[in-house]
Amino acid sequence: MPVLTEYYFEYTECDSTGSRWRVAIPRSPGSCSHLPPPARGMDCSFSCVAGEFLEMSTQQCTPCAAGSYSLGSGLRFDQWDAIPAGFTSLASYMEPGPPGEDGQACNNSSWSPQGVYLESNRDDCTVSLIYAVHLEMQGSVSFTYQYPDNNIFFEFYVQNEQCQEMAQADDQKWIKVTSNGEWETHMVNLKSGTNILYWRTTGILVGRKTVKPVLLRNIQIEGVAYTSECFPCRPGWFSPAPGSSSCQPCPRNTSSGKGSSTCDPCPPHHYSHEGWAECKVKPPCSQKDYFQIHTACDSEGKTQVMYRWVEPKICVEEAAGAVQLPPSGTREPCPPCNPGYYNTNDSTCFPCPPGTHSDGTLSLACAACPAGTEPVLGYEYKWWNVLPSNMKTSCFNVGNSKCDDMNGWEVAGDHIRSGAGGTDNDYLILSLRVPGFKVPTSLAGMTGSEFGRITFNFETICYSDCELYFMMDVNRKSTTVVESWEGSQKRLSYTHIMTRNASVSFTWAFQRTNEALDVRRYVGDMVKLYSISVTNVVGGVASSCRACALVSQQAQEQTGSSCVPCPAGFYIDQGTNRCRECPAGTHLAGRHTYGQEACVPCGPGSRSDKEHSLCYNDCSFSLTADNRTLTFDLSALSAMASLTNGPSFTSKGTKYLHLFNVSLCGHEGKRAAVCTDNVTDLSAKEDQGDQAQFVNSVNSFICQSTIIPADGRGFRTALSSQSISLADTFLGATVDSVLSDVNAKPQLFPKRPSDVPDINFFYRSSQATASCDQGRSSVITVRCNPGKPERGELSVPSSCPAGTCDGCTFHFLWESVSACPLCTQDDYHQIEGACKGGLQETLSVWNEPKLCTKGAPLPARVSAPCEAVALWLKVGLGGGAFAAALLVALTCYFWKKNKRLEYKYSRLVMSANRECELPAADSCALAEGEEPEDDVVYAQKTTLLGKLRAIANKQEGESSESVQLKSSESERWVWG
Repeated sequence: MPVLTEYYFEYTECDSTGSRWRVAIPRSPGSCSHLPPPARGMDCSFSCVAGEFLEMSTQQCTPCAAGSYSLGSGLRFDQWDAIPAGFTSLASYMEPGPPGEDGQACNNSSWSPQGVYLESNRDDCTVSLIYAVHLEMQGSVSFTYQYPDNNIFFEFYVQNEQCQEMAQADDQKWIKVTSNGEWETHMVNLKSGTNILYWRTTGILVGRKTVKPVLLRNIQIEGVAYTSECFPCRPGWFSPAPGSSSCQPCPRNTSSGKGSSTCDPCPPHHYSHEGWAECKVKPPCSQKDYFQIHTACDSEGKTQVMYRWVEPKICVEEAAGAVQLPPSGTREPCPPCNPGYYNTNDSTCFPCPPGTHSDGTLSLACAACPAGTEPVLGYEYKWWNVLPSNMKTSCFNVGNSKCDDMNGWEVAGDHIRSGAGGTDNDYLILSLRVPGFKVPTSLAGMTGSEFGRITFNFETICYSDCELYFMMDVNRKSTTVVESWEGSQKRLSYTHIMTRNASVSFTWAFQRTNEALDVRRYVGDMVKLYSISVTNVVGGVASSCRACALVSQQAQEQTGSSCVPCPAGFYIDQGTNRCRECPAGTHLAGRHTYGQEACVPCGPGSRSDKEHSLCYNDCSFSLTADNRTLTFDLSALSAMASLTNGPSFTSKGTKYLHLFNVSLCGHEGKRAAVCTDNVTDLSAKEDQGDQAQFVNSVNSFICQSTIIPADGRGFRTALSSQSISLADTFLGATVDSVLSDVNAKPQLFPKRPSDVPDINFFYRSSQATASCDQGRSSVITVRCNPGKPERGELSVPSSCPAGTCDGCTFHFLWESVSACPLCTQDDYHQIEGACKGGLQETLSVWNEPKLCTKGAPLPARVSAPCEAVALWLKVGLGGGAFAAALLVALTCYFWKKNKRLEYKYSRLVMSANRECELPAADSCALAEGEEPEDDVVYAQKTTLLGKLRAIANKQEGESSESVQLKSSESERWVWG
């Protein structure tokens, strides 16, 4: 008869009545003899309680042995030394990349086990963690996760056995973002039957540093019918008693193996952290194992320098080459109080009372603000002898090591710096709580969007991949990473502007490395924070006073205040301390209103609004050139336009697009372009109020979003992320290529085809980034193109397909017929037709090519009666007749003159042949110009022929009397 180890029991599938049978399965194939006969099994809805398992031989619930645990009707996965059986990590490459892209780029991407948690891939591949489970009853799945980076799309969804996705609300499918170092739990109800669970991540690496991975731990599934065995405790954990539903981590300086019921102490000179499976040798102590602190100031204004070992202490002082802890107690002068505080006799700093101020160096009480001034309220911390009361520091580790009892940051006199922490991948956290913002009385009339700002000065000293995060938690809803810096950074200043009034918690989190290391290597890496300044804080202290507008003595007695807010658009006159309106075409810039210089002229092509709070363009432009005024009506371009460029592909083949929403003029200066992160909206459905809009939506003149198409990763809808503002303020519109240090770089676009100049609209976003310390800027070049429609076409430079070549200045070309100047009478000419039926038509025709739009229309065709013989025709005929008569007269004259010359020549020849003598002169004297051989008689009345003859004989304009000449051979009269 076979023994029990030769077979094991299983249940058959449940039938329609909910019944099943227990059958024996041989462990060796082919050995089917002498097996126990099938027996009726327990009802399908039966399950054991937590801490017990179903003993199949007796079909009774039995407590788990010490060193193991069970959930009864559930499963728990909390050991991640390897991916547990039943889980599959599948990388998908659903979108073909650009030509030549390696189709196997994502084959090595997967979820990876890290001991106490499971880590998603860090690249931009789509990777799914899949687990299939069959539930006999309705149940649930819950898991603890950390999701700090919204540049990863993280979703959880469930499919049935036909691979059909089960109905889930968006807030169940899309996982909420967490803070760095913060764990959240997500739970979804499951139906009975087969459930296929998917945890899917898609990273987006579009011109930025590596994303922070998603971490998973403690996956628990409820609803399985039973468990036939208990799970052993993982190494480093134990369960001391039978019937446990969970295991506990071994205390510090102890260890355990798999399935242990107790923990063993570490040998001498060895150590372990909580939950470690083995102990390690303590190294000799070094300078990395202690840190320096300062005590509070005493009554003599002195502070003591103290040295402490990093706890838990994991080094040996007695080992060869070990350093000793430096002696503590050295007294040093205390630094001054921070601005807005004053020293007491016991060297303790206290805040100044309301209405007073102090620079922190005065030992006396705070001074009252003079009449006509008000205190400038805020926080200004630049001396770090003690941690301010509204600041907290802590230490957190994603691997769940205990560093909660440590200070994450330590004060150090003129700066506050990161502490030692417990391990190199701890998050060292410093937070500052601001209850709210209040605009001062002198600025209450301003209509700008700035309620306050925070500025801090810092540097990082690193030898590894350290990173400093600056985060913001508004109204305790969700923490958002505002900016981060990697590696060593020289001392620099960063400013963030608050655009709404809310309670805010600002957080600085520093991590030396995100690798889980067993040995301290980078404890010397640190961040130093030198100063923090927050303006317009509710309940803040004052370091100085600001001028305000005075009120009458009677009003001051009634209100108890000598200050009154100026109306919107008014400044405080320096001479009278009264409110005066800013001149036309200027706006109140910055956050001060004292003196007329606070009214800054608007840029070219812009005007100020009624409140003088901003400058804007009304979608029109005028230009005078070559004694001609060009007027542009750009109202057809006033509505928001969109431009999607791409597609582009990341190094792993993720397809993405850049979506730009552009509002050329806005609405009287109000920014009208909106970009939204829809994934964050979906994952925070309960926060869809004003706060969600504040965090996840961007309003600007130009904004940009990164789009993952719906077909790019199998999502049901296109995903929008990384929305940023590229243009918050309008600087001006001009045909020049440079304005306020912003360069339009016209060489980035093709040369304009006509002489109509391009109009450049300049914008700036004052919010500084790690790569753009002056903020981003943008230029929209508006170009006349008669071949484009009224709404025109937007484009970006072909050499910079992302719209920018340096990451800070963005360039756009907007071609449209609406960008052509308004037509005037200089843009057309008139053509007169032939005279037909006594009528003549005059037609107006546009000059070609036509480079204008709208404006003056073409004049209508005009018809007018024409004469039988037109005046020009009469003049032409008269002139022609005169010319013909003149030509005939000249011909006759020169013909006759030629005949006379022939006659003279023949006589000369005849005289020369007579006895070879020269002919004798017929006259003893001749006047110059007279003909010697003719007797010429001119009539008293000069004829036309005579005048011509006189001209030929150089006697123009003269009349001669009749002269009788006697020829040597004959006498005759010749009439001219």
